[in-house]
Amino acid sequence: MELETLFVIGMFLTFGALLMTGYPVAWVLGGTAVIWTVVGVVAVENFGANLWFDYQSSMGLVPERIWKVVSSETLVALPMFIFMGIMLDQSGVAERLMNSMVKLFGAVRGGYAVTVIVIGVLLAATTGIIGASVVLLGMLSLPVMMENKYDKGFAVGTACATGTLGILIPPSIMLVLMADRLAVPEASVGDLFMGAFFPGLMLGAMYVAYAILRPMLQPNIAPVPAGTEKVSWAIVWEVAKAVVPTAALILGVLGSIFAGVATPTEASGVGALGALLLALMSGRLNLKVLNSSMQQTTRTAAFIFAIFLGATAFSVVLRGLGGDQVIEDALLGLPFGPYGVVLTILLGVFLLGFFLDWVEITLIILPLVAPVVQSLGFDLVWFTILFAMCLQTSFLTPPVGFALFYIKGVAPPEIAVTDIYRGVIPFIIIQLVALAIVFVVPEIATWLPSVAYD
Repeated sequence: MELETLFVIGMFLTFGALLMTGYPVAWVLGGTAVIWTVVGVVAVENFGANLWFDYQSSMGLVPERIWKVVSSETLVALPMFIFMGIMLDQSGVAERLMNSMVKLFGAVRGGYAVTVIVIGVLLAATTGIIGASVVLLGMLSLPVMMENKYDKGFAVGTACATGTLGILIPPSIMLVLMADRLAVPEASVGDLFMGAFFPGLMLGAMYVAYAILRPMLQPNIAPVPAGTEKVSWAIVWEVAKAVVPTAALILGVLGSIFAGVATPTEASGVGALGALLLALMSGRLNLKVLNSSMQQTTRTAAFIFAIFLGATAFSVVLRGLGGDQVIEDALLGLPFGPYGVVLTILLGVFLLGFFLDWVEITLIILPLVAPVVQSLGFDLVWFTILFAMCLQTSFLTPPVGFALFYIKGVAPPEIAVTDIYRGVIPFIIIQLVALAIVFVVPEIATWLPSVAYD
């Protein structure tokens, strides 16, 4: 085994070992970079190792790379979209949607589950933050579904899986990060937003179909609530008043991007302003809410950017040690053919999602494998959407899917961990089926970006 390969493996093993210590991921990434810079320099200068490595071409590049990160116009969209989602949560939009849509779908068997999914899709298009969506949906829906004798697994699985849609449906902050890491015109933020649009809606529709069909086959898991009122024009009007402002905000943000009127960064500013206006219209906007939203936005953005800086140092040193070439040779040497290489990468991402957050996987793994996929002739938008869908699936997979911990934190005491595991399995199967459909029919992800600017 060549020295570069040993060093690259050693660097990943060091990262994994330090991660188990419980130190913040940003420090672990940066610390691993420092350790292996020292190892590389000592190996070359003191032991004459046959390695093209020195300080200037590794850690010496970090300040310049960090400057590119903090001066990136694309990344301005991150805190803006985060603020938009948090402000909408504070404004009570989700509560109004829940209260009105329950009256619309409540008389249908499984109607509460359908309501949760529809609200989840709308929230996904406004928050893009999985933790916030899962917690909010769990708090709003689980007590109501438990009160109406819904099966525990069905109820908690619906809320948990629907909350993860925020990682895929634009404007997703994950897609913003992915576009920045890819840094190629073929996979800009706008292209990824458009590429994720139909897969996200398809997945939401598959969830709704499951929420309707399963109670038809097993009526006891979602009984029709007693005393539900018939749907009237008054109820439809109430739903419209709750949905239209949120839908208008989504249309304003995504529509301006898709129409080429605004860049994603400019549209994020529109979204932040729109969220403020909706909070003002709802009567929830005050100094306390504004202060809380800004503090949460700052903490979330700081967390992401800290990992960004650590991952920048890690990536620079990994490349200096020959990591790009080692990984490319390993992938291209697989005896599976081009599609087998893509499937191997997706399987690796799925497994990594058990232990790492999407931020680390996006910042470290995606830039390493994307050039290989592109060299095999695949569309980068298609591959990146598959990458995102795979990460979304890993959020739900027992025993360590992050969304499972989020939902357990807000679930009623009578819902056990086994209920959560049992409830999410059907949704994992649905997500894998959706992933397979996009894999076999790439046009679902590539058609909209291909015609958007014609």
